[in-house]
Amino acid sequence: MPIPSTLRRARDTVEFETAERCAIREISNTPDDPALSIARARVAPGVTTAWHRLRDTAERYLIVSGQGVVEVGERLRETVAAGDVVSIAPDTAQRIHNNGDCDLIFYAICTPRFTPDCYEAL
Repeated sequence: MPIPSTLRRARDTVEFETAERCAIREISNTPDDPALSIARARVAPGVTTAWHRLRDTAERYLIVSGQGVVEVGERLRETVAAGDVVSIAPDTAQRIHNNGDCDLIFYAICTPRFTPDCYEAL
């Protein structure tokens, strides 16, 4: 199914807090583009997000600003900073900790698009 030509403006989105302990802005997440979603995530200093995984959905974190420590599955525990990309396979446990002095901001890019049904708290 081809995607329609559209423009989505970040200024038209609203940031909301999640039970995962981060704030999210859904930049692009619509049924007319089921292959991909993009969300801006913000984690406050000293906060660690909740362990979770996405069923049948791959995710990438593109770190925009701040710094942190990402944990993915049992093997990956790494410090991340602006410009880093973390790839997370479907069905893999994940969380991120902001170990800096300012907000950790990153884009969460999901394929296929994120839906609440794919989210599983661990």
